[in-house]
Amino acid sequence: MKYLLIILLLNAPQADVVKANKKLDYAILAGGCFWCVEADFEKLNGVKEAISGYTGGDMNYPTYRNHGKHIEAVKVYFDPKVISYTEILNNYWYNIDPTDSGGQFCDRGNSYKAAIFANNDQLTTARISKEYISKNKPFKSPITVPILKSKKFWVAEEYHQDYYKKNPIRYNYYRKGCRRDAVLRRLWK
Repeated sequence: MKYLLIILLLNAPQADVVKANKKLDYAILAGGCFWCVEADFEKLNGVKEAISGYTGGDMNYPTYRNHGKHIEAVKVYFDPKVISYTEILNNYWYNIDPTDSGGQFCDRGNSYKAAIFANNDQLTTARISKEYISKNKPFKSPITVPILKSKKFWVAEEYHQDYYKKNPIRYNYYRKGCRRDAVLRRLWK
C-alpha cells in the first residue's frame, strides 16, 4: 500500500496544489516549445503558475521521449479577478506565429504545433478571440491555430518545469537560436 501511494504521488500533476485554490481558472495553450510558452505566461500579473506538459493525444503517461500524438502545451493557472481568459488569449496570440501550421519557429512537427485547448466554458471566448485576431492581424497570411476541445493534460517531467529559470543561459541561447523573438517582432510589429 505504501508503494502504491508513492507511485500515485509521483504521477500526480504538480498543479494539484494550485488547482486546490478554487479561485483560480486555467487555460491550456500550445505554442511550440513549452519552455518558451511557460516563460511568456509566468511573467503576467495574475498568472500563478504555468506548467509544461502534453495534451491532445491518446497515449497515457506520455514522456518527452515518447509522447505519441500529444502536443507540447502549457497549463496556465490564473486569477480571473486579476487577468481574464480573454487577456490570457490576447497574450497567447502575440507570443506565437499563428500562421505556422507545421510547428513553431525552429521546432517542426506535430509536437510543436500551436493550438488552443478549450473546455466547454471557454470555447466561445476562444472562437471570438481567434475571429478578432483574424480580422485585425497586421499580416496577410491566415491564422491556422485550431481551437480544440480540452483533453487530459499530462504534466511533463520535472526538468522541463521552469526551465527558463533553472537554465537561463541554455534557455536564452535556445530562444535566440530559434529566432522566436525576431519572428514575433516581424509578425506583430
